[in-house]
Amino acid sequence: MAWLAFDRLTPDGETVTMDRALADEVPVAIEFNGIGYAVLMATPTDIGDLVQGFALAERLIGPDDAPFDVDTHRTDQGIVARATLPPSRTDLLLERVRHRASDSSCGLCGIENLEQAIRPLPPVTARSRADRTAIFRALDGLAAHQPLNAATGAAHAAAWVDADGAIRLAREDVGRHNAFDKLIGAMKRAGADWEGGFALLSSRCSYELVEKAVLSQCPLLVTISAPTRLAAARAAAAGLPLVVLARPDAVLHQGNAPLA
Repeated sequence: MAWLAFDRLTPDGETVTMDRALADEVPVAIEFNGIGYAVLMATPTDIGDLVQGFALAERLIGPDDAPFDVDTHRTDQGIVARATLPPSRTDLLLERVRHRASDSSCGLCGIENLEQAIRPLPPVTARSRADRTAIFRALDGLAAHQPLNAATGAAHAAAWVDADGAIRLAREDVGRHNAFDKLIGAMKRAGADWEGGFALLSSRCSYELVEKAVLSQCPLLVTISAPTRLAAARAAAAGLPLVVLARPDAVLHQGNAPLA
């Protein structure tokens, strides 16, 4: 971890020189079945979890598919992560690669890409048993699971919280999407499900995070900041309950389902 010296202005007007740790961010090139699929900018930890969760978010695997092995290779430029999907997923992989690499300069390709970007989501059938007390308990405990952010002030966290508000597992990354992929991937590799709990994210609620939650059959998504209009609409369409603005300086808002 690198360090940066900077000047900080104190309340009495004096300047104090301080050192601050810098979060690492490197390119992670993901290959599935020998095909270069994507390059993500990510914190270089828990890469196997990241690839596993990313594959689910890309719909290359389903929530009931077995986890796969990930081989990682560090280079001077970044990390190469290689995984092999089941033969039954080969056609789907090739189709997704075609859409990702298509030239959207023609109208038809552009329409196809838009359809891929906003694909229908499966309904969320799982239900959370958590109440407001559980949410506030998890919020109080989240900082203890954010060592990278404590050191750098530059990392997001995603946590799996049980129905009583205890944080069972957490992952960090400089990217909020990566943090959630890492958490979902770690749960999948551990054979864990949400068990009536919820996901707690230290970020705003974007539509991509809603989609990741839905595809992992998360029964309740709680975020520190507000949702976008598209995120709220996508969550409502899939039946995913949202609790947003979950922080001490804001009013707790909920959508799509009541909380006790």
